[in-house]
Amino acid sequence: MSALLILIVAVVALALGYVFYGSWLAKQWGVDPNRETPAHTSYDGKDFVPANPAVLMGHHFSSIAGAGPINGPIQAAVFGWVPVFLWCVLGGIFFGAMHDFGALFASIRHNGGSIGEIMEDSMGPQAKKLFIVFALAVLVLVIASFTAVVAGTFVSVDPAAATYSANGSTAMTSILFIVIAAIFGFFVYRKNAPVGPATIAGIVGIIAIVILGQAAGLHFSRTFWVLFIAVYVTVASLLPVWILLQPRDYLSSFLLYGMMAIAVIAIVGATFTGAATVEAPAFYGWKNPAGQPLFPFLFITVACGACSGFHSLISSGTSSKQINNEKDAQIIGYGSMVIESALGVISLIAIGVVWSQSSAGGGDKFLLSAPPTVFAGGIATMFASFAGEKSYSLIYNLFTLAVSVFALTSLDSATRLCRYLFAELLTPEGKTHEDLTGAAKFFSTPIVSTLIMVVIGCGMGFMGLSQIWSVFGSANQLLAGVAMLAVCTWLGKIGRNNKMFFFPMVFMLCATICALCFTIFGNFGKIGAGSADWGTWFQTIWSIALVVLAVILAVTAFKTLSAQAKQPKGKKA
Repeated sequence: MSALLILIVAVVALALGYVFYGSWLAKQWGVDPNRETPAHTSYDGKDFVPANPAVLMGHHFSSIAGAGPINGPIQAAVFGWVPVFLWCVLGGIFFGAMHDFGALFASIRHNGGSIGEIMEDSMGPQAKKLFIVFALAVLVLVIASFTAVVAGTFVSVDPAAATYSANGSTAMTSILFIVIAAIFGFFVYRKNAPVGPATIAGIVGIIAIVILGQAAGLHFSRTFWVLFIAVYVTVASLLPVWILLQPRDYLSSFLLYGMMAIAVIAIVGATFTGAATVEAPAFYGWKNPAGQPLFPFLFITVACGACSGFHSLISSGTSSKQINNEKDAQIIGYGSMVIESALGVISLIAIGVVWSQSSAGGGDKFLLSAPPTVFAGGIATMFASFAGEKSYSLIYNLFTLAVSVFALTSLDSATRLCRYLFAELLTPEGKTHEDLTGAAKFFSTPIVSTLIMVVIGCGMGFMGLSQIWSVFGSANQLLAGVAMLAVCTWLGKIGRNNKMFFFPMVFMLCATICALCFTIFGNFGKIGAGSADWGTWFQTIWSIALVVLAVILAVTAFKTLSAQAKQPKGKKA
């Protein structure tokens, strides 16, 4: 199958979804460009800071993307490229983008509050507390997953191995990228440098550090990089957003846009050399080679390429506090997700063209086994087919760098969200942190709550990614269903159309709870046979806890929706 045709169909469908469905949602929900946003009404110079729409788009897109749309579709390709393609496109338009847009808009209308705050508004304080506990459990998995991804792309396993110089170069460039971002933030936010010229200087700086990274690398062990990541995310998540979060995410978005542009060029160019043919099977069957059924595991494995609950935490945790005007919510919330779905399709194409070289297709298990290496290798192979073999190394290194930068972005944002949620959980309604005493005040202190989550999350990052990802995928999608419940019940309360949420939220809840139950019962068999390791126990305990929390929240939400349906329609807000 032609990779170019697959890409064109995806881009056209996603663009139409944004123009027509996204605009329709904005009208149904009552997006009001004349209404002040929390960035202005609650400005504090630290977390609530109005951002240039382009800068915020960069932050939001970089934060939600992470390594998810690369890992998910590539791992799910064993089901066949057709079902993965359909879920990335249709799921992105009608599930993921609507979910992200709805969470962002609802948070804006709750003064930048979390999904927990939104849930409390329509379902009560108990639902809020349960959701925060649920969200913190998911965020631990986010921190653990992306710690494993970043450490894996930085670590130099063997000086004689093919990945040695590439990983060292990625590490060096990533560290320099942080420095450039801090310099950009200082000049733009403290010296009032124009965004345009500063952006050009920043892009030139990115090119320079990529070149420098090719010449010099950092070669340390996995343990070192996990500890480095722990220190970095702790510091970065405590800094005011203008110092690092906004500028780094803004600049990293150009790296991502550039990466996607190079991927498109690679696909187009390779079409004329015959190297842009998807070799992966169109449809493997109703079960993958490991015996997992297509439902629910396809939808869980693709994860961020189609729908992600983590996005609702970004939308309601950082982006809603920085959005300058409500009219920007559609492009930032809905638009970012459809771009991410396009990235998911590009990732699918990448593994499709190197299928025979990847471990999934029976190829070399060392060179092209981890999703980031498959992604980089696929695009680099297509690019080299018309630009020459010497270009392979440059493109491969650039793409592994991009994956690590995005994963670092998600780590920082996830850790910052943990701090917000800890404070919400331990601070009673109408109180502030200064009003607290004893253990509540101690554990809600920013540095303490941050360190707790970093120690747990990064500690889990030492585990194998496959052990974490199997639970993360289900937990992440389950969070999406729960977030849809929150926005749906709130829209019902204020008299706005919420019917577009009914099928997506029920589907996500059913798919994810089924997947978690498969994991639980499968692990029970291992435990009963005495073959369970600590990873099996971790998956089992975490999965049971998530299912129980989700079922309680779902029952509460459906009771709320039932009560709303019996009441006369209220005045639209």
